[in-house]
Amino acid sequence: MPEIPKAYEPGEVEQKWYRFWMEQGYFTPKIDHGKKPFVIIMPPPNVTGELHLGHALTAALEDIMTRWHRMKGEPALWLPGVDHAGIGTQVVVEQKLAEEGTDRHELGREKFVERVWEWVNQSRQSITYQHQRLGASCDWTRECFTLDDGPVRAVRTAFVRLYDKELIYRGERIINWCPRCQTALSDLEVQHKDVTGNLYYLRYPFADGDGFVTVATTRPETYLGDTAVAVNPEDGRFKGLVGKKVVLPVIGRVIPVITDSAVDLTFGTGAVKITPAHDPVDFEISGRQGLALVNILNPDATMNEEAGPYAGLDRFACRARVIADFEKAGLLEKTEPHAHSVGHCDRCQTMIEPEVSQQWFVRVAPLAEAAIRAVDEGRIAIIPERFTKVYVNWMENIRDWCISRQLWWGHRIPVWYCDRCGELTVSVDEPSGCGHCGSDAIVQDPDVLDTWFSSALWPHSTLGWPQDTDDLKYFYPTSVMETGYDILFFWVARMIMMGLEDTGDIPFHTVYLHGLIRDEKGEKMSKMRGNVLSPTDAIDEYGTDAVRFAVTTGTSPGNDVNLGRHRLEAGRNFANKLWNAARFVLQSLEAGEISSRALADLRVTRPQPIEDRWIFSRLNRLVLEVDRLVSDYQFGEAERQIHDFFWGEFCDWYIEMVKIRLAQPTSSPLPVLAHVLEMTLRLLHPFMPFITEELWQGLKQRLPEGSLDSPSIMIAAYPAADVQVIDTEAEQVMDSVIEIIRSIRNARAEHKVEAAKWIEARIYAGNLRLAIASQLEAIETLAKARPLAVLSRDQRQAEGEKALILVLKEAEVVLPWAGMVDLVAERQRLEREISANEVEIARLEERLKDAAFVSRAPAAVVEKERGKLQACEDKLVRLRQELAQLS
Repeated sequence: MPEIPKAYEPGEVEQKWYRFWMEQGYFTPKIDHGKKPFVIIMPPPNVTGELHLGHALTAALEDIMTRWHRMKGEPALWLPGVDHAGIGTQVVVEQKLAEEGTDRHELGREKFVERVWEWVNQSRQSITYQHQRLGASCDWTRECFTLDDGPVRAVRTAFVRLYDKELIYRGERIINWCPRCQTALSDLEVQHKDVTGNLYYLRYPFADGDGFVTVATTRPETYLGDTAVAVNPEDGRFKGLVGKKVVLPVIGRVIPVITDSAVDLTFGTGAVKITPAHDPVDFEISGRQGLALVNILNPDATMNEEAGPYAGLDRFACRARVIADFEKAGLLEKTEPHAHSVGHCDRCQTMIEPEVSQQWFVRVAPLAEAAIRAVDEGRIAIIPERFTKVYVNWMENIRDWCISRQLWWGHRIPVWYCDRCGELTVSVDEPSGCGHCGSDAIVQDPDVLDTWFSSALWPHSTLGWPQDTDDLKYFYPTSVMETGYDILFFWVARMIMMGLEDTGDIPFHTVYLHGLIRDEKGEKMSKMRGNVLSPTDAIDEYGTDAVRFAVTTGTSPGNDVNLGRHRLEAGRNFANKLWNAARFVLQSLEAGEISSRALADLRVTRPQPIEDRWIFSRLNRLVLEVDRLVSDYQFGEAERQIHDFFWGEFCDWYIEMVKIRLAQPTSSPLPVLAHVLEMTLRLLHPFMPFITEELWQGLKQRLPEGSLDSPSIMIAAYPAADVQVIDTEAEQVMDSVIEIIRSIRNARAEHKVEAAKWIEARIYAGNLRLAIASQLEAIETLAKARPLAVLSRDQRQAEGEKALILVLKEAEVVLPWAGMVDLVAERQRLEREISANEVEIARLEERLKDAAFVSRAPAAVVEKERGKLQACEDKLVRLRQELAQLS
């Protein structure tokens, strides 16, 4: 039998067991129509590089669920995959090309896409490796990529079906344009940042030469695209101006003054410039008023020919030139500082431009209605529940979704344009000719689809849709969609809409939203702040189980997690505690003998020693509670309770108590030690899979053959509670025994009694006296108390000697001072502390009476001083009580 190493070495253990699980095929569920499966489709990480701690949290939570359901005997499918991440991946590869001194246009589309595939294949291997290091028990035989043949066909099928229903259309709308990526963005891909800029008041002269009207704008360069000035019809200040014409300075365009109820009377002067091609509100006004659209920007945000003398200038250089020209002409009335929210590209952080453009859109409102009903009717539950209202509110106010992107990497839009008849052919399969006139002079739309379009199909496209596959029939709808709350709208809402549209059924019955991983100060992790922790680096330093423990323990749905070194160290400390305690049990099993009958008897017969009854009772209460918590998606609390039971009750109390019995020939605790350890390892396995497998296999080797019949802990049954062994009497007794030991230990520490010194103690108890007396040896050993007597309360008499009296819930403990401390020295110490405390109280009282201090000092400082005074007063009461006991 191999020796158990003194220290836990995660690296060797993790590789060994992951390879074993893979070889045995434990991650691949079999279709069993007699059982309901548990299914999670992994949120596909973007194929843009390394995983971050958010992915580690996702992987840990999903693995907890999958392993738990697998151990419950359910066919558990966790299907992994990776997203092609259109704009993100293209940006990364373009940056690499720039480092080589070239760009995608120089390469051409075909060669560029080849380069992206090379990079993607490398990145995919890295992402798979990192997930495996995290212990992810995914079914790698079903791994999927959003640009695999299956998802490609699903995307084209979904597009064509929506187009045929007139839910996809091509139209000219205001979109968000990124000049750096040179593509349209959906509203959700725009990050709004507060920017302090200026509000410029520009004068537009009237065409008849009679004065001017002043408009205010934060983007003066866009005046070059103005086609009207508008005022609110309710605004009496401008009644005489409506219908007049103004002339745009420099370029000389004549535009009308019109009325529209969308104009905000309180903004600027009340008269606003209307730039329909570069502002969403102005675009709507132009539709009502029949105004022309004048686009003044090139794709790279330089000014085009419509800008006249400003053509070729960068947008910001143009702004400066426009302001200078207006000022020179006496037409800049004033400039005011102005804070406002400005959209930026979520990928490259470039300031976006609202711009009118011909794009493809999904008419989302009809799809949203069904998705709202699915949640309102309870067919889909969102955890935490507070996000349900957020979801419904967003869906009720949803706008059409711009799905075309001017990129080269992604799902090409399945639309072909005919050069002969000008008609469109929309097809799943590549057509040989125009679907209207038959001409072969057709060209495919150069744009690709928004990445989130293919992601919206993820739950059903990964299972084979649009084909009616066995996987789709058995595993769909899936069980849980676990993801971050920050992509509830990006992704979750769209999956619900498209799942219902494509399959007629919900994509999952539960949405579990986790929070964000932040640093220990609560700051968002970013490379710029230098506070990013790599999961791989953390695993190398602390081990996978410690990292999983750190990111999940104590967490709750929808709440952010502050993660720092101390949480990672706590995870490693728990793994080491688990290892050391199990090592003690395994070595005890090697040294002693345990029969299969003794283990079997534990399942049918209640153990006799009260500490055995207690640990059985506490373990089965824990099993009940963990089952409830995991069923309720409270994984962090379940893990915390297992930790507290194992470290606190099993290690700190039960093991320490039974060490006394291990040296005795009768009443061996070995069967109970083995049973509790084995059951706790199974409880903990979904959370910390590697160390639990290693220890469980070690336990299996040391128990009689056949005691543990499963080849692996991960396919062993998850513990089920035996309510028959829940024993409130044993719990009451042991709670009292623990309180007695702890109170004596605390008294020793407080009065600085040497660790090796024995002290006298007398315990006076009521109904529990005999039960407490049965633990005399444990109390004596663990509290270092000798002589020790357990007496009934009616034997309690007024103490003639000086003693410290500890009043507890079920007993009183009397500790004679003479056996603990030098009475004279202790009295002097207490008198010194009392005197010092009285001086400090007087100082604080004087300070808090000072009106100048109380009125001028920050409120937090004053409150801190009041807190100090309260603490000193409490301490003084305690010190005086101790001095009185000495006397």
